[in-house]
Amino acid sequence: MTIHKICILGAGTLGSRVALQSAISGFEVSVFDINEKALDFGFKTMKKILAQLEKGQLLNEPQEKILSRIYFTTEPNKAIHDADFINESVTEDVEIKEKVWKQFGEIAPEKTIFTTNTSYLLPSMFAEESGRPEKFCAFHFHDVFYSRIVDIMPHPGTDPELIPLLEELGRKLNQVPVLVKKENPGYIFNTMLLALIGAAGKLLTSEVGSIEDIDRSWMVNFHMPMGPFGILDSIGLDTAWHVTKNRKDSASQAFAALLKTYIDAGKLGEKTGEGFYKYPHPAYKAPNFIQ
Repeated sequence: MTIHKICILGAGTLGSRVALQSAISGFEVSVFDINEKALDFGFKTMKKILAQLEKGQLLNEPQEKILSRIYFTTEPNKAIHDADFINESVTEDVEIKEKVWKQFGEIAPEKTIFTTNTSYLLPSMFAEESGRPEKFCAFHFHDVFYSRIVDIMPHPGTDPELIPLLEELGRKLNQVPVLVKKENPGYIFNTMLLALIGAAGKLLTSEVGSIEDIDRSWMVNFHMPMGPFGILDSIGLDTAWHVTKNRKDSASQAFAALLKTYIDAGKLGEKTGEGFYKYPHPAYKAPNFIQ
């Protein structure tokens, strides 16, 4: 099967990036969201990224030509029309994802391959809802432009012949495919990342160190541009909360409660302009932060 048209479900931070990279890679792309404001956010995100890529001379085509391959819509049937491939990036909630996949499973063309970009949920949790579990797989992106790993994680019912096709697509999208041999919450990298974030959260809620000093310790020792709380801001505190609140240990529950206070205040991280730091000029990027 040759993939020509890609449909992205969810115009949030990651969905917008996947859609843009798909268009840069030459694919026709439709972006669906139930919210017009989300689509507007996605378009603005793409324009911002394209400007940065153009400044770095990383584009082979004019911005306008790339954007002409992207279609934004709140209408499911228009989004899915003639789509070869779906990648879903809606809220990390099993019930919401079940509803989305039931809806699109009923209206998608028979040829369409279904993939989910879920961060920590398992594809087997909602593959059956799609009506074609054999064509269902996790296809999980990270940053897309800076962190170019794409995780391919089948569930037990995924057709094995889907894997090489997804590996090929990953490379066409300028990503490095990584096969997760069996379902694992958090894939490979996020499993390692969660250990870091959990440790940082425990240090903060136990009042061992401040946000800034915990980040400084990590940044200086590992020569990294940001620490655990800067990373959380880039991921989104709402995503981090959805993951953390489901962990039963007391340290995770304490950190989830702290994250909830930020979320209730509308501070979701970089995407809202404030989380643990304020954006677009977070303190950790200042030259004197690690002096």
